[in-house]
Amino acid sequence: MSGLVHLTRDGDIGIITINNPPVNALSIGVPEGMAAAIQTCCKDPSVKAMILIGGGTTFIAGADIKEFEKITSGEKPIGNALFQLFPLLENCSKPIIAAIHGTALGGGLETAMCCHYRVAAASARVGQPEVKLGLIPGAGGTQRLPRLIGLAKAAEICAGGELVSAAEAARIGILDQLIDGDLLQGAIAFARQVIAKGGVPCKTSDRPIPPYDPQAMSAVKHAVAKRSRGLLAPQKAIEAVEAASLPFEEGLQREAELFAECLFSEQSKALIHVFFGEREVSKIPGIGQEVSKLPIRVAAVVGAGTMGGGIAMSYANAGIPVLLKETGQEALERGLANLRKNYAATVQKGRMTQAEMEQRWELIQPTLNYDRFTEADIVVEAVFEGMELKKQVFAELEKVTRPDAILASNTSTLDIDAIATATSRPQQVIGHHFFSPANVMRLLEIVRGKETSPQVIATSMALAKTLKKVGVLVGNCHGFVGNRMFGPYQREAQFLVEEGASVQEVDAALVDFGMALGPFSVADLAGLDVAWRIRHEVQHQVPQGTRQPLVLDTLYERGRYGQKTGAGWYRYPDGSRMAIPDPDVQQWIEEKSHQSGIVRRDISKEEIVERVLYPLINEGAKILAEGIAARAVDIDMIYLYGYGFPAYRGGPMWYADTVGLHRVYERICQFEQQHGAEWSPAPLLKKLAESGKKFSDLDRDRSINRD
Repeated sequence: MSGLVHLTRDGDIGIITINNPPVNALSIGVPEGMAAAIQTCCKDPSVKAMILIGGGTTFIAGADIKEFEKITSGEKPIGNALFQLFPLLENCSKPIIAAIHGTALGGGLETAMCCHYRVAAASARVGQPEVKLGLIPGAGGTQRLPRLIGLAKAAEICAGGELVSAAEAARIGILDQLIDGDLLQGAIAFARQVIAKGGVPCKTSDRPIPPYDPQAMSAVKHAVAKRSRGLLAPQKAIEAVEAASLPFEEGLQREAELFAECLFSEQSKALIHVFFGEREVSKIPGIGQEVSKLPIRVAAVVGAGTMGGGIAMSYANAGIPVLLKETGQEALERGLANLRKNYAATVQKGRMTQAEMEQRWELIQPTLNYDRFTEADIVVEAVFEGMELKKQVFAELEKVTRPDAILASNTSTLDIDAIATATSRPQQVIGHHFFSPANVMRLLEIVRGKETSPQVIATSMALAKTLKKVGVLVGNCHGFVGNRMFGPYQREAQFLVEEGASVQEVDAALVDFGMALGPFSVADLAGLDVAWRIRHEVQHQVPQGTRQPLVLDTLYERGRYGQKTGAGWYRYPDGSRMAIPDPDVQQWIEEKSHQSGIVRRDISKEEIVERVLYPLINEGAKILAEGIAARAVDIDMIYLYGYGFPAYRGGPMWYADTVGLHRVYERICQFEQQHGAEWSPAPLLKKLAESGKKFSDLDRDRSINRD
């Protein structure tokens, strides 16, 4: 028996405990240990029933995801010990009760469904979240779950990937009983009841499927298609669930075929890359766990505008009291009104109770002065994007905060070191670039200055987790990583409309690729006035003769700042967020093109995608070479969580690897010949392409060298 699985007794009941911390994953040794324990109990006539329970804080949180990578690389076959364990579990002549606390996810729920009965603590959650990795349940989940709860509900759970509370799981039939008090003692009591009734196992696979509801299934399919644009796994999950109407063994075979189709897809490989990438970015080269972190008990935010208000909400939502400062009462009231509106909308959508809203609202303390800023462990500056204004604020913060307070700027592009010169403690200064809306978007781009202390960096990374953000550490340059890459992305989108594409054609091509929004919709959402200010902040650095977009200035001069003014690249009538194509914009584009001697032409969707995305990749390669980003995966996480890049494509650098760096490099060279020096290929991209390597190889090499 594996040391990961322990067998004990309570009279005539065998207790099989999984101890594979931290989440009791079904990694090598766990299924084997469970099988050995079951066989031992089966051979012992004094054992009348068994309980399967997880040690620590959870039941089984799923399979070991690294095993999937080994399968797709050819390192091991697709079959594993689970396929021997599950028939042993289900066909055992003695009843086996799964006792669930924490979570039973993926293979964990599949294990529980192979048991004859399932009980759980009231706080437990269950689910089949495999679709979030581009997979479907592959060990009978799509066949057993419909036999417990019906086809439509099983399709909803398998295709949606969302977790189900214990109360709901008991209501719909996944669980047989909820346990109050001690889970193990409750499970033992349940087992004795089963024994008293004859101790007959109840096999899930023998159950008939509940009556089919075609309307409910149609509703599930419609909902999944709407929210899973471009994704393979949710559709395959529904196919697999529908195969449960076949004889059980045939359904298992169909599930296995669909699982393999998903596992070897580029989408699954990308989503597994994202899963590990989110964890990888928290590891900072040169800053280990031994670096102490400052306590963040009280925060302060300077500026109650859209960004400042969203940042304040992020702190309040994490349970951290936050001072919110504005310079005038009118601006402060306007900011607070927006916060109330945002919270009210969250309550209306059922994502928060009224009591929770009131609790969080009380944590936000509005102020017109710095009187209480000595209480703050961190201050986030969120004023307009202008260097002189930010320096002024930091000079004021120097006087009103404690020497150990972290001074963070929410700047999206400006030089953190220049901002730090306004203080006498640059070691406490760091960039905390939130993304709008700050209370929703998961990315926090953390910008280290040349003198930022390791303690401030470590505290910032830990704080990101507290705020439920994905913190990514980057170096200091104009635009850092995200916006530095976003500049060429937006530039080429504007050049494409000057050369013949329409605004909506460019947006549609990128949305079809999988982006959450097209570049022009994003610009309207962020504010064209912001883009105009950023561009003019660095205009003096642009070499003479460099091609510049022609229409942005026209829109700015006409007061068309995007959604906030009801018009930008699109129109937004009556305050709507629905973008309406504007013939006036098309006319201005064509006039500017004609005045500049640009001959307009038809542009294919393929060229649009390459022209807009390949600059991201090229700029990303430059950023890697300069050390602004430590790893290609850092860039991927920034674009996934901050810019709406489709997760199933893995991020821009992972996507480049899937296209092939040689192909990307060749096209960039062609675009350089056609469009000039702005397309000059990054030396690192050239080097990797010519050596047949990938960005992922670069990350692996750097990790090995660092270790």
